[in-house]
Amino acid sequence: MQLSVFEAGMLVCFGISWPISIIKSLRTKVVQGKSPIFMTVVALGYVSGMIHKIVYSFDQVFLLYVFNFVMVTIDLGLYWKYRKRSLS
Repeated sequence: MQLSVFEAGMLVCFGISWPISIIKSLRTKVVQGKSPIFMTVVALGYVSGMIHKIVYSFDQVFLLYVFNFVMVTIDLGLYWKYRKRSLS
């Protein structure tokens, strides 16, 4: 089984943004401009990638999907936690 280098690169690039977004939300407690629908669709995309890896081509890239999924889920949780602050 061959490691998907370009797929890993894409996930690393996408993955850099989630911790930054989480830190910003934790620091400011403001989530204005974030879309829960968008984050849910992205999370579903990561789940789809994980399923593909399990069924067709399991390799270390699976861990990048898991990391990204966890990060977007945390960011989505912060959205729901702080959304009332952003509405006022």
